[in-house]
Amino acid sequence: SDSVYEVIPFHNAKGIAFDRHIKRLQKSCNSLSISANIDLISKEIIELINKSKFKDGYVYYQVSRGVDQIRSHMFNADISTETFGYVVEHTFESQSLKVMLCEDVRWQRCDIKSTSLLGNIMSMNNAKNSGCDEVIMHKDRVITEGGASNVFFASNDCVYTPNLSKNILPGITRELLIEKIKASGINVQEGSFKIDDLKDAKSIWLTSSTKGLAQVIEITNQETNIVVDHPLFLECEKIFKNNFLS
Repeated sequence: SDSVYEVIPFHNAKGIAFDRHIKRLQKSCNSLSISANIDLISKEIIELINKSKFKDGYVYYQVSRGVDQIRSHMFNADISTETFGYVVEHTFESQSLKVMLCEDVRWQRCDIKSTSLLGNIMSMNNAKNSGCDEVIMHKDRVITEGGASNVFFASNDCVYTPNLSKNILPGITRELLIEKIKASGINVQEGSFKIDDLKDAKSIWLTSSTKGLAQVIEITNQETNIVVDHPLFLECEKIFKNNFLS
């Protein structure tokens, strides 16, 4: 899994926060010392969107170090980077999710958007087998993120989300949402939060490039006081959609 990837959503055939996604892809490549022609990659992603003729969707684009002569933990410096991408039609609809809490078993550099996703895959499929749609992960009861998303919750007219660290991917949707709801006067606090904080939360939601804002309606292995369609969640969802999906 010596590779990185990016998921670039688009609406009305235009990339959502395109430059931010490209910047994150460049950062991921730099973190793993993978040489990538970002200008060419940007052009290929735009070409995929344009040729698809889809109104709404996303592009998956992956950059790998390349093919070495033999499998080795120490790669040759002269191998050529390989890339591929594809486009998927996707409708950005509101989602309601059943989730379960699980211990975060992933590697220690989740801030890099790499394809080293075995921890996510194991946890997500365990949740699927239990009738859930997603997971909320934690390290020693401190919330990190979802299996393929960032975590938000609301209580006492304030929105909370775990602050960024090496255990959390800097989600683009997370970043956009925080900027826009802060600008609208909503109080947002980033910090270290425990799974016990979710018990009293009035609303919990997950964010990602394909989910947008997806509210959690149940945590199957913890009691909650969730109010479905809580006014603060609906206001945040409205702000996001008005800015990026209208």
